[in-house]
Parts: sequence; C-alpha cells; structure tokens
Amino acid sequence: MTRRLGTALALCAVAGCGPVAPAVTTATVPAPTTTTEAEAEVRKCTVPNVVGMVHQTAQDTMQTAGFYFLAEEDSTGQGRALVLDRNWETTAQSVAAGEEIDCTTKITLSAKKIGE
Repeated sequence: MTRRLGTALALCAVAGCGPVAPAVTTATVPAPTTTTEAEAEVRKCTVPNVVGMVHQTAQDTMQTAGFYFLAEEDSTGQGRALVLDRNWETTAQSVAAGEEIDCTTKITLSAKKIGE
C-alpha cells in the first residue's frame, strides 16, 4: 500500500494533478502626481517661412521647427494630391512666419507644381 501511495504521489507530481495554488502577484501603484505650472504650460514653437521652398524642404523645415501636424493642398484649386513632394513649390502657409504658437497646431501648406 505504501508503495502504491508513493507511486501515485510520484505520478501526480510528474503529471501535475492535484490542487494548484493560485499565483500571487503584487502590483506597484504609482504615487499620484501633481502638475506644476511649468509642466502645464504649452510648448511653443516659432513658425518658419517656407513659402517659395520645394514642398519636401518646406515640410522638413516645419518638422525641424517642431511642427508635425501638417496638412497640404493644391493651391491651384484643382484638388490634386501632392504625391511627389519634390515636384511642388510651396505658395502659402496657414500660419504666418515668425508667429510663436503651440507646437501641436495644425499648419496647412499650399503648393503648386514647379513651373506652373
């Protein structure tokens, strides 16, 4: 009988039968934070002048200045997509150069094909 019990226990250990204790995990809850006035301030960026630039260069210049929410449009009114940015010239920008604004502001760049 003792031998059977030992064999049964050995098989049970190998097979993984029997009750399994639930895993206990602990989570660390971060302490509440307070926002200081400096953190609450909006990050400001100065809008560069990109009118007259090749459209790709205009986009790169805006991104270097901190603006990533950029839109583009065909300034001729034909509604064409600016597929090859290097073939287009920037003719206008929705926010005037030199303005200091929130860096997350949407800026629209208008362009026409070079030579039009």
